[in-house]
Amino acid sequence: MIKINVAAECRVINSCGFTPAWAAPHLTRLREAAASGRRWRWAMGQFLSWLAAHPYILLFVVVAGAVILGNATIKGYSLGMVASAIVVGAAISAWAASYGVKMKYDDFAKSLFYYLFMYGVGLRTGPSFVNSLKGDGIKFVFLAIFCSCLGVLGAVGFTKLWDLPTGAAGGILAGSMTMSAALGSAEEAVRQGAVHLRAGETAEGVSSMIAVSYGLTYIWGTVGIILICKYLPRWWGVDARAAAKKYEAEFGVLNVDDAGLNGYRPLALRAYKVANDDIVGWSVREFTRKYPQYKVLNVGRGDQLLGAPDDLNFQTGDVLAIGGRLDAITENIGLVGPEVPDTKVLSIPIDSAEILVTNKEMEGKELRDFRTADFAGQLALHHIERGGVPIPVGLNTKLQRLDVLFVGGVKSAVDHAAALMGKVARPSTATDLLMWAVGMILGFLIGLLGFPVAGSMVTLGAGAGLLVSGVIVSSVAARLRFIGNTPNAARNIIEDLGLVLFISMVGVNAGAALLSQLTGALTLKILFAGFICTTVPPILVWAIGYHLLNINAAVLMGGVAGARTHSGPAREAAKEIESSVPWVGFPVGYAVAGVLLTVFGYLSMALAS
Repeated sequence: MIKINVAAECRVINSCGFTPAWAAPHLTRLREAAASGRRWRWAMGQFLSWLAAHPYILLFVVVAGAVILGNATIKGYSLGMVASAIVVGAAISAWAASYGVKMKYDDFAKSLFYYLFMYGVGLRTGPSFVNSLKGDGIKFVFLAIFCSCLGVLGAVGFTKLWDLPTGAAGGILAGSMTMSAALGSAEEAVRQGAVHLRAGETAEGVSSMIAVSYGLTYIWGTVGIILICKYLPRWWGVDARAAAKKYEAEFGVLNVDDAGLNGYRPLALRAYKVANDDIVGWSVREFTRKYPQYKVLNVGRGDQLLGAPDDLNFQTGDVLAIGGRLDAITENIGLVGPEVPDTKVLSIPIDSAEILVTNKEMEGKELRDFRTADFAGQLALHHIERGGVPIPVGLNTKLQRLDVLFVGGVKSAVDHAAALMGKVARPSTATDLLMWAVGMILGFLIGLLGFPVAGSMVTLGAGAGLLVSGVIVSSVAARLRFIGNTPNAARNIIEDLGLVLFISMVGVNAGAALLSQLTGALTLKILFAGFICTTVPPILVWAIGYHLLNINAAVLMGGVAGARTHSGPAREAAKEIESSVPWVGFPVGYAVAGVLLTVFGYLSMALAS
């Protein structure tokens, strides 16, 4: 624009045959502006060329920009890091293209990060996916399958109805269902030749359309499902808070969402000096039989520590280390004698561990059933994970096989509880890289398996294969607990970093073709398709779950969120009704829909083409 203005002004001035005095300063300023514009354009071109020549720096510039943009909120809602990576990567790449600079990442690097992400997803969802195939979980399995099928039918249907560009179906499915893994499987369908390209189309252009469609539909896919899950009961005329209270009363689920760090500790370990003549001469066995709420853990006599054998008799002056629940400890003040700060007697080994429930006899047992166990009063249950997801815990919470109980307390009690329930695993920061490598190899082999679709043979794909492999490995590791150890922190960093780096690369590769592919009419069509695919499935899932399957309304709020593979709605639903009950319905649908939508990303591309 500056050049055009300068040329126009110069023509006016030159038409006079000379430069008037009044025009000389004006012409000078115009020339300086033009020179400044050229210098700015040259500098930006050099900078963008430098970024393109240093792809690692470019990649983490995109990641940093995605984190900053993803954390920005408007009335409590944010775009999120993943969708922001598409936006930032595509924006930088499109900007560079306007300067004649092309930015592109090769498929090997992009696929590697995607494959690591997919294997991490499989490891996370494995135990929950296996457990979902039995008991009450079948209801949530059905809802997840129904919701996922509606999503893929909608994405493919709109693509065919409006003859949208190849790639739109995969992007619409991934964005409207907020399932980033489906974006990768859709791209994999392009790389493996499962997509029939139209005349004039290129694989690069199709991949760009997948990314663009994903970015356009992801925003309502995120915000819309949060609003739907949060307000569905109100639209239906259902009191979800009352339903949550009813569920809490029936199953003993506590509201833990607002719990913070405080000084309360449910268990206590105290030392008392024997001064009550009534218990002098009693054995440890007699004391425990008379007061089962207490556990004698150690006895000090003079300079000796005698332990706590059942036949040991109390003498005046003995110091007893007694453990139990805090309310019980404070009930009978003076029962033994005065409390004393005896360091030696209280030096009892304490342990923390993860207990994996493998004993079939524990299936269906409620936590209240263990209140009379030998380890009662010596063990604190921090939380329970089911399928890698913490669940609300109450006295009526029923155990399932492969549940993981995070406990802490007296070491002997930890060992006793582990022997009763299954196996114990101490927290470890080491990752079993050998099993990780074996799992990755298994996933790539599974991905080679083929099946007929629409008249052609389609392989499962490496992404879906790694997802299945992760489910298998994590399920085996959950049973054995001594192989395949992958700490949550290690899995999370692989999963999160793999995803954001993959999405960043997709965004950068899509940016160059963004301006040429996207038109106003096409944008509106994709946005409308994404709106329908986001909005309709969860409403139908709610109607079926509430009216046909008779699921508690508060639990169903989490079930809808799980079927849409998004934890945000479950969190908002829990805040809305001030209860943790929605999380009860979340894990099963989340695991099943996560697996299905990943496969459906590939399938949607094959069907739409």
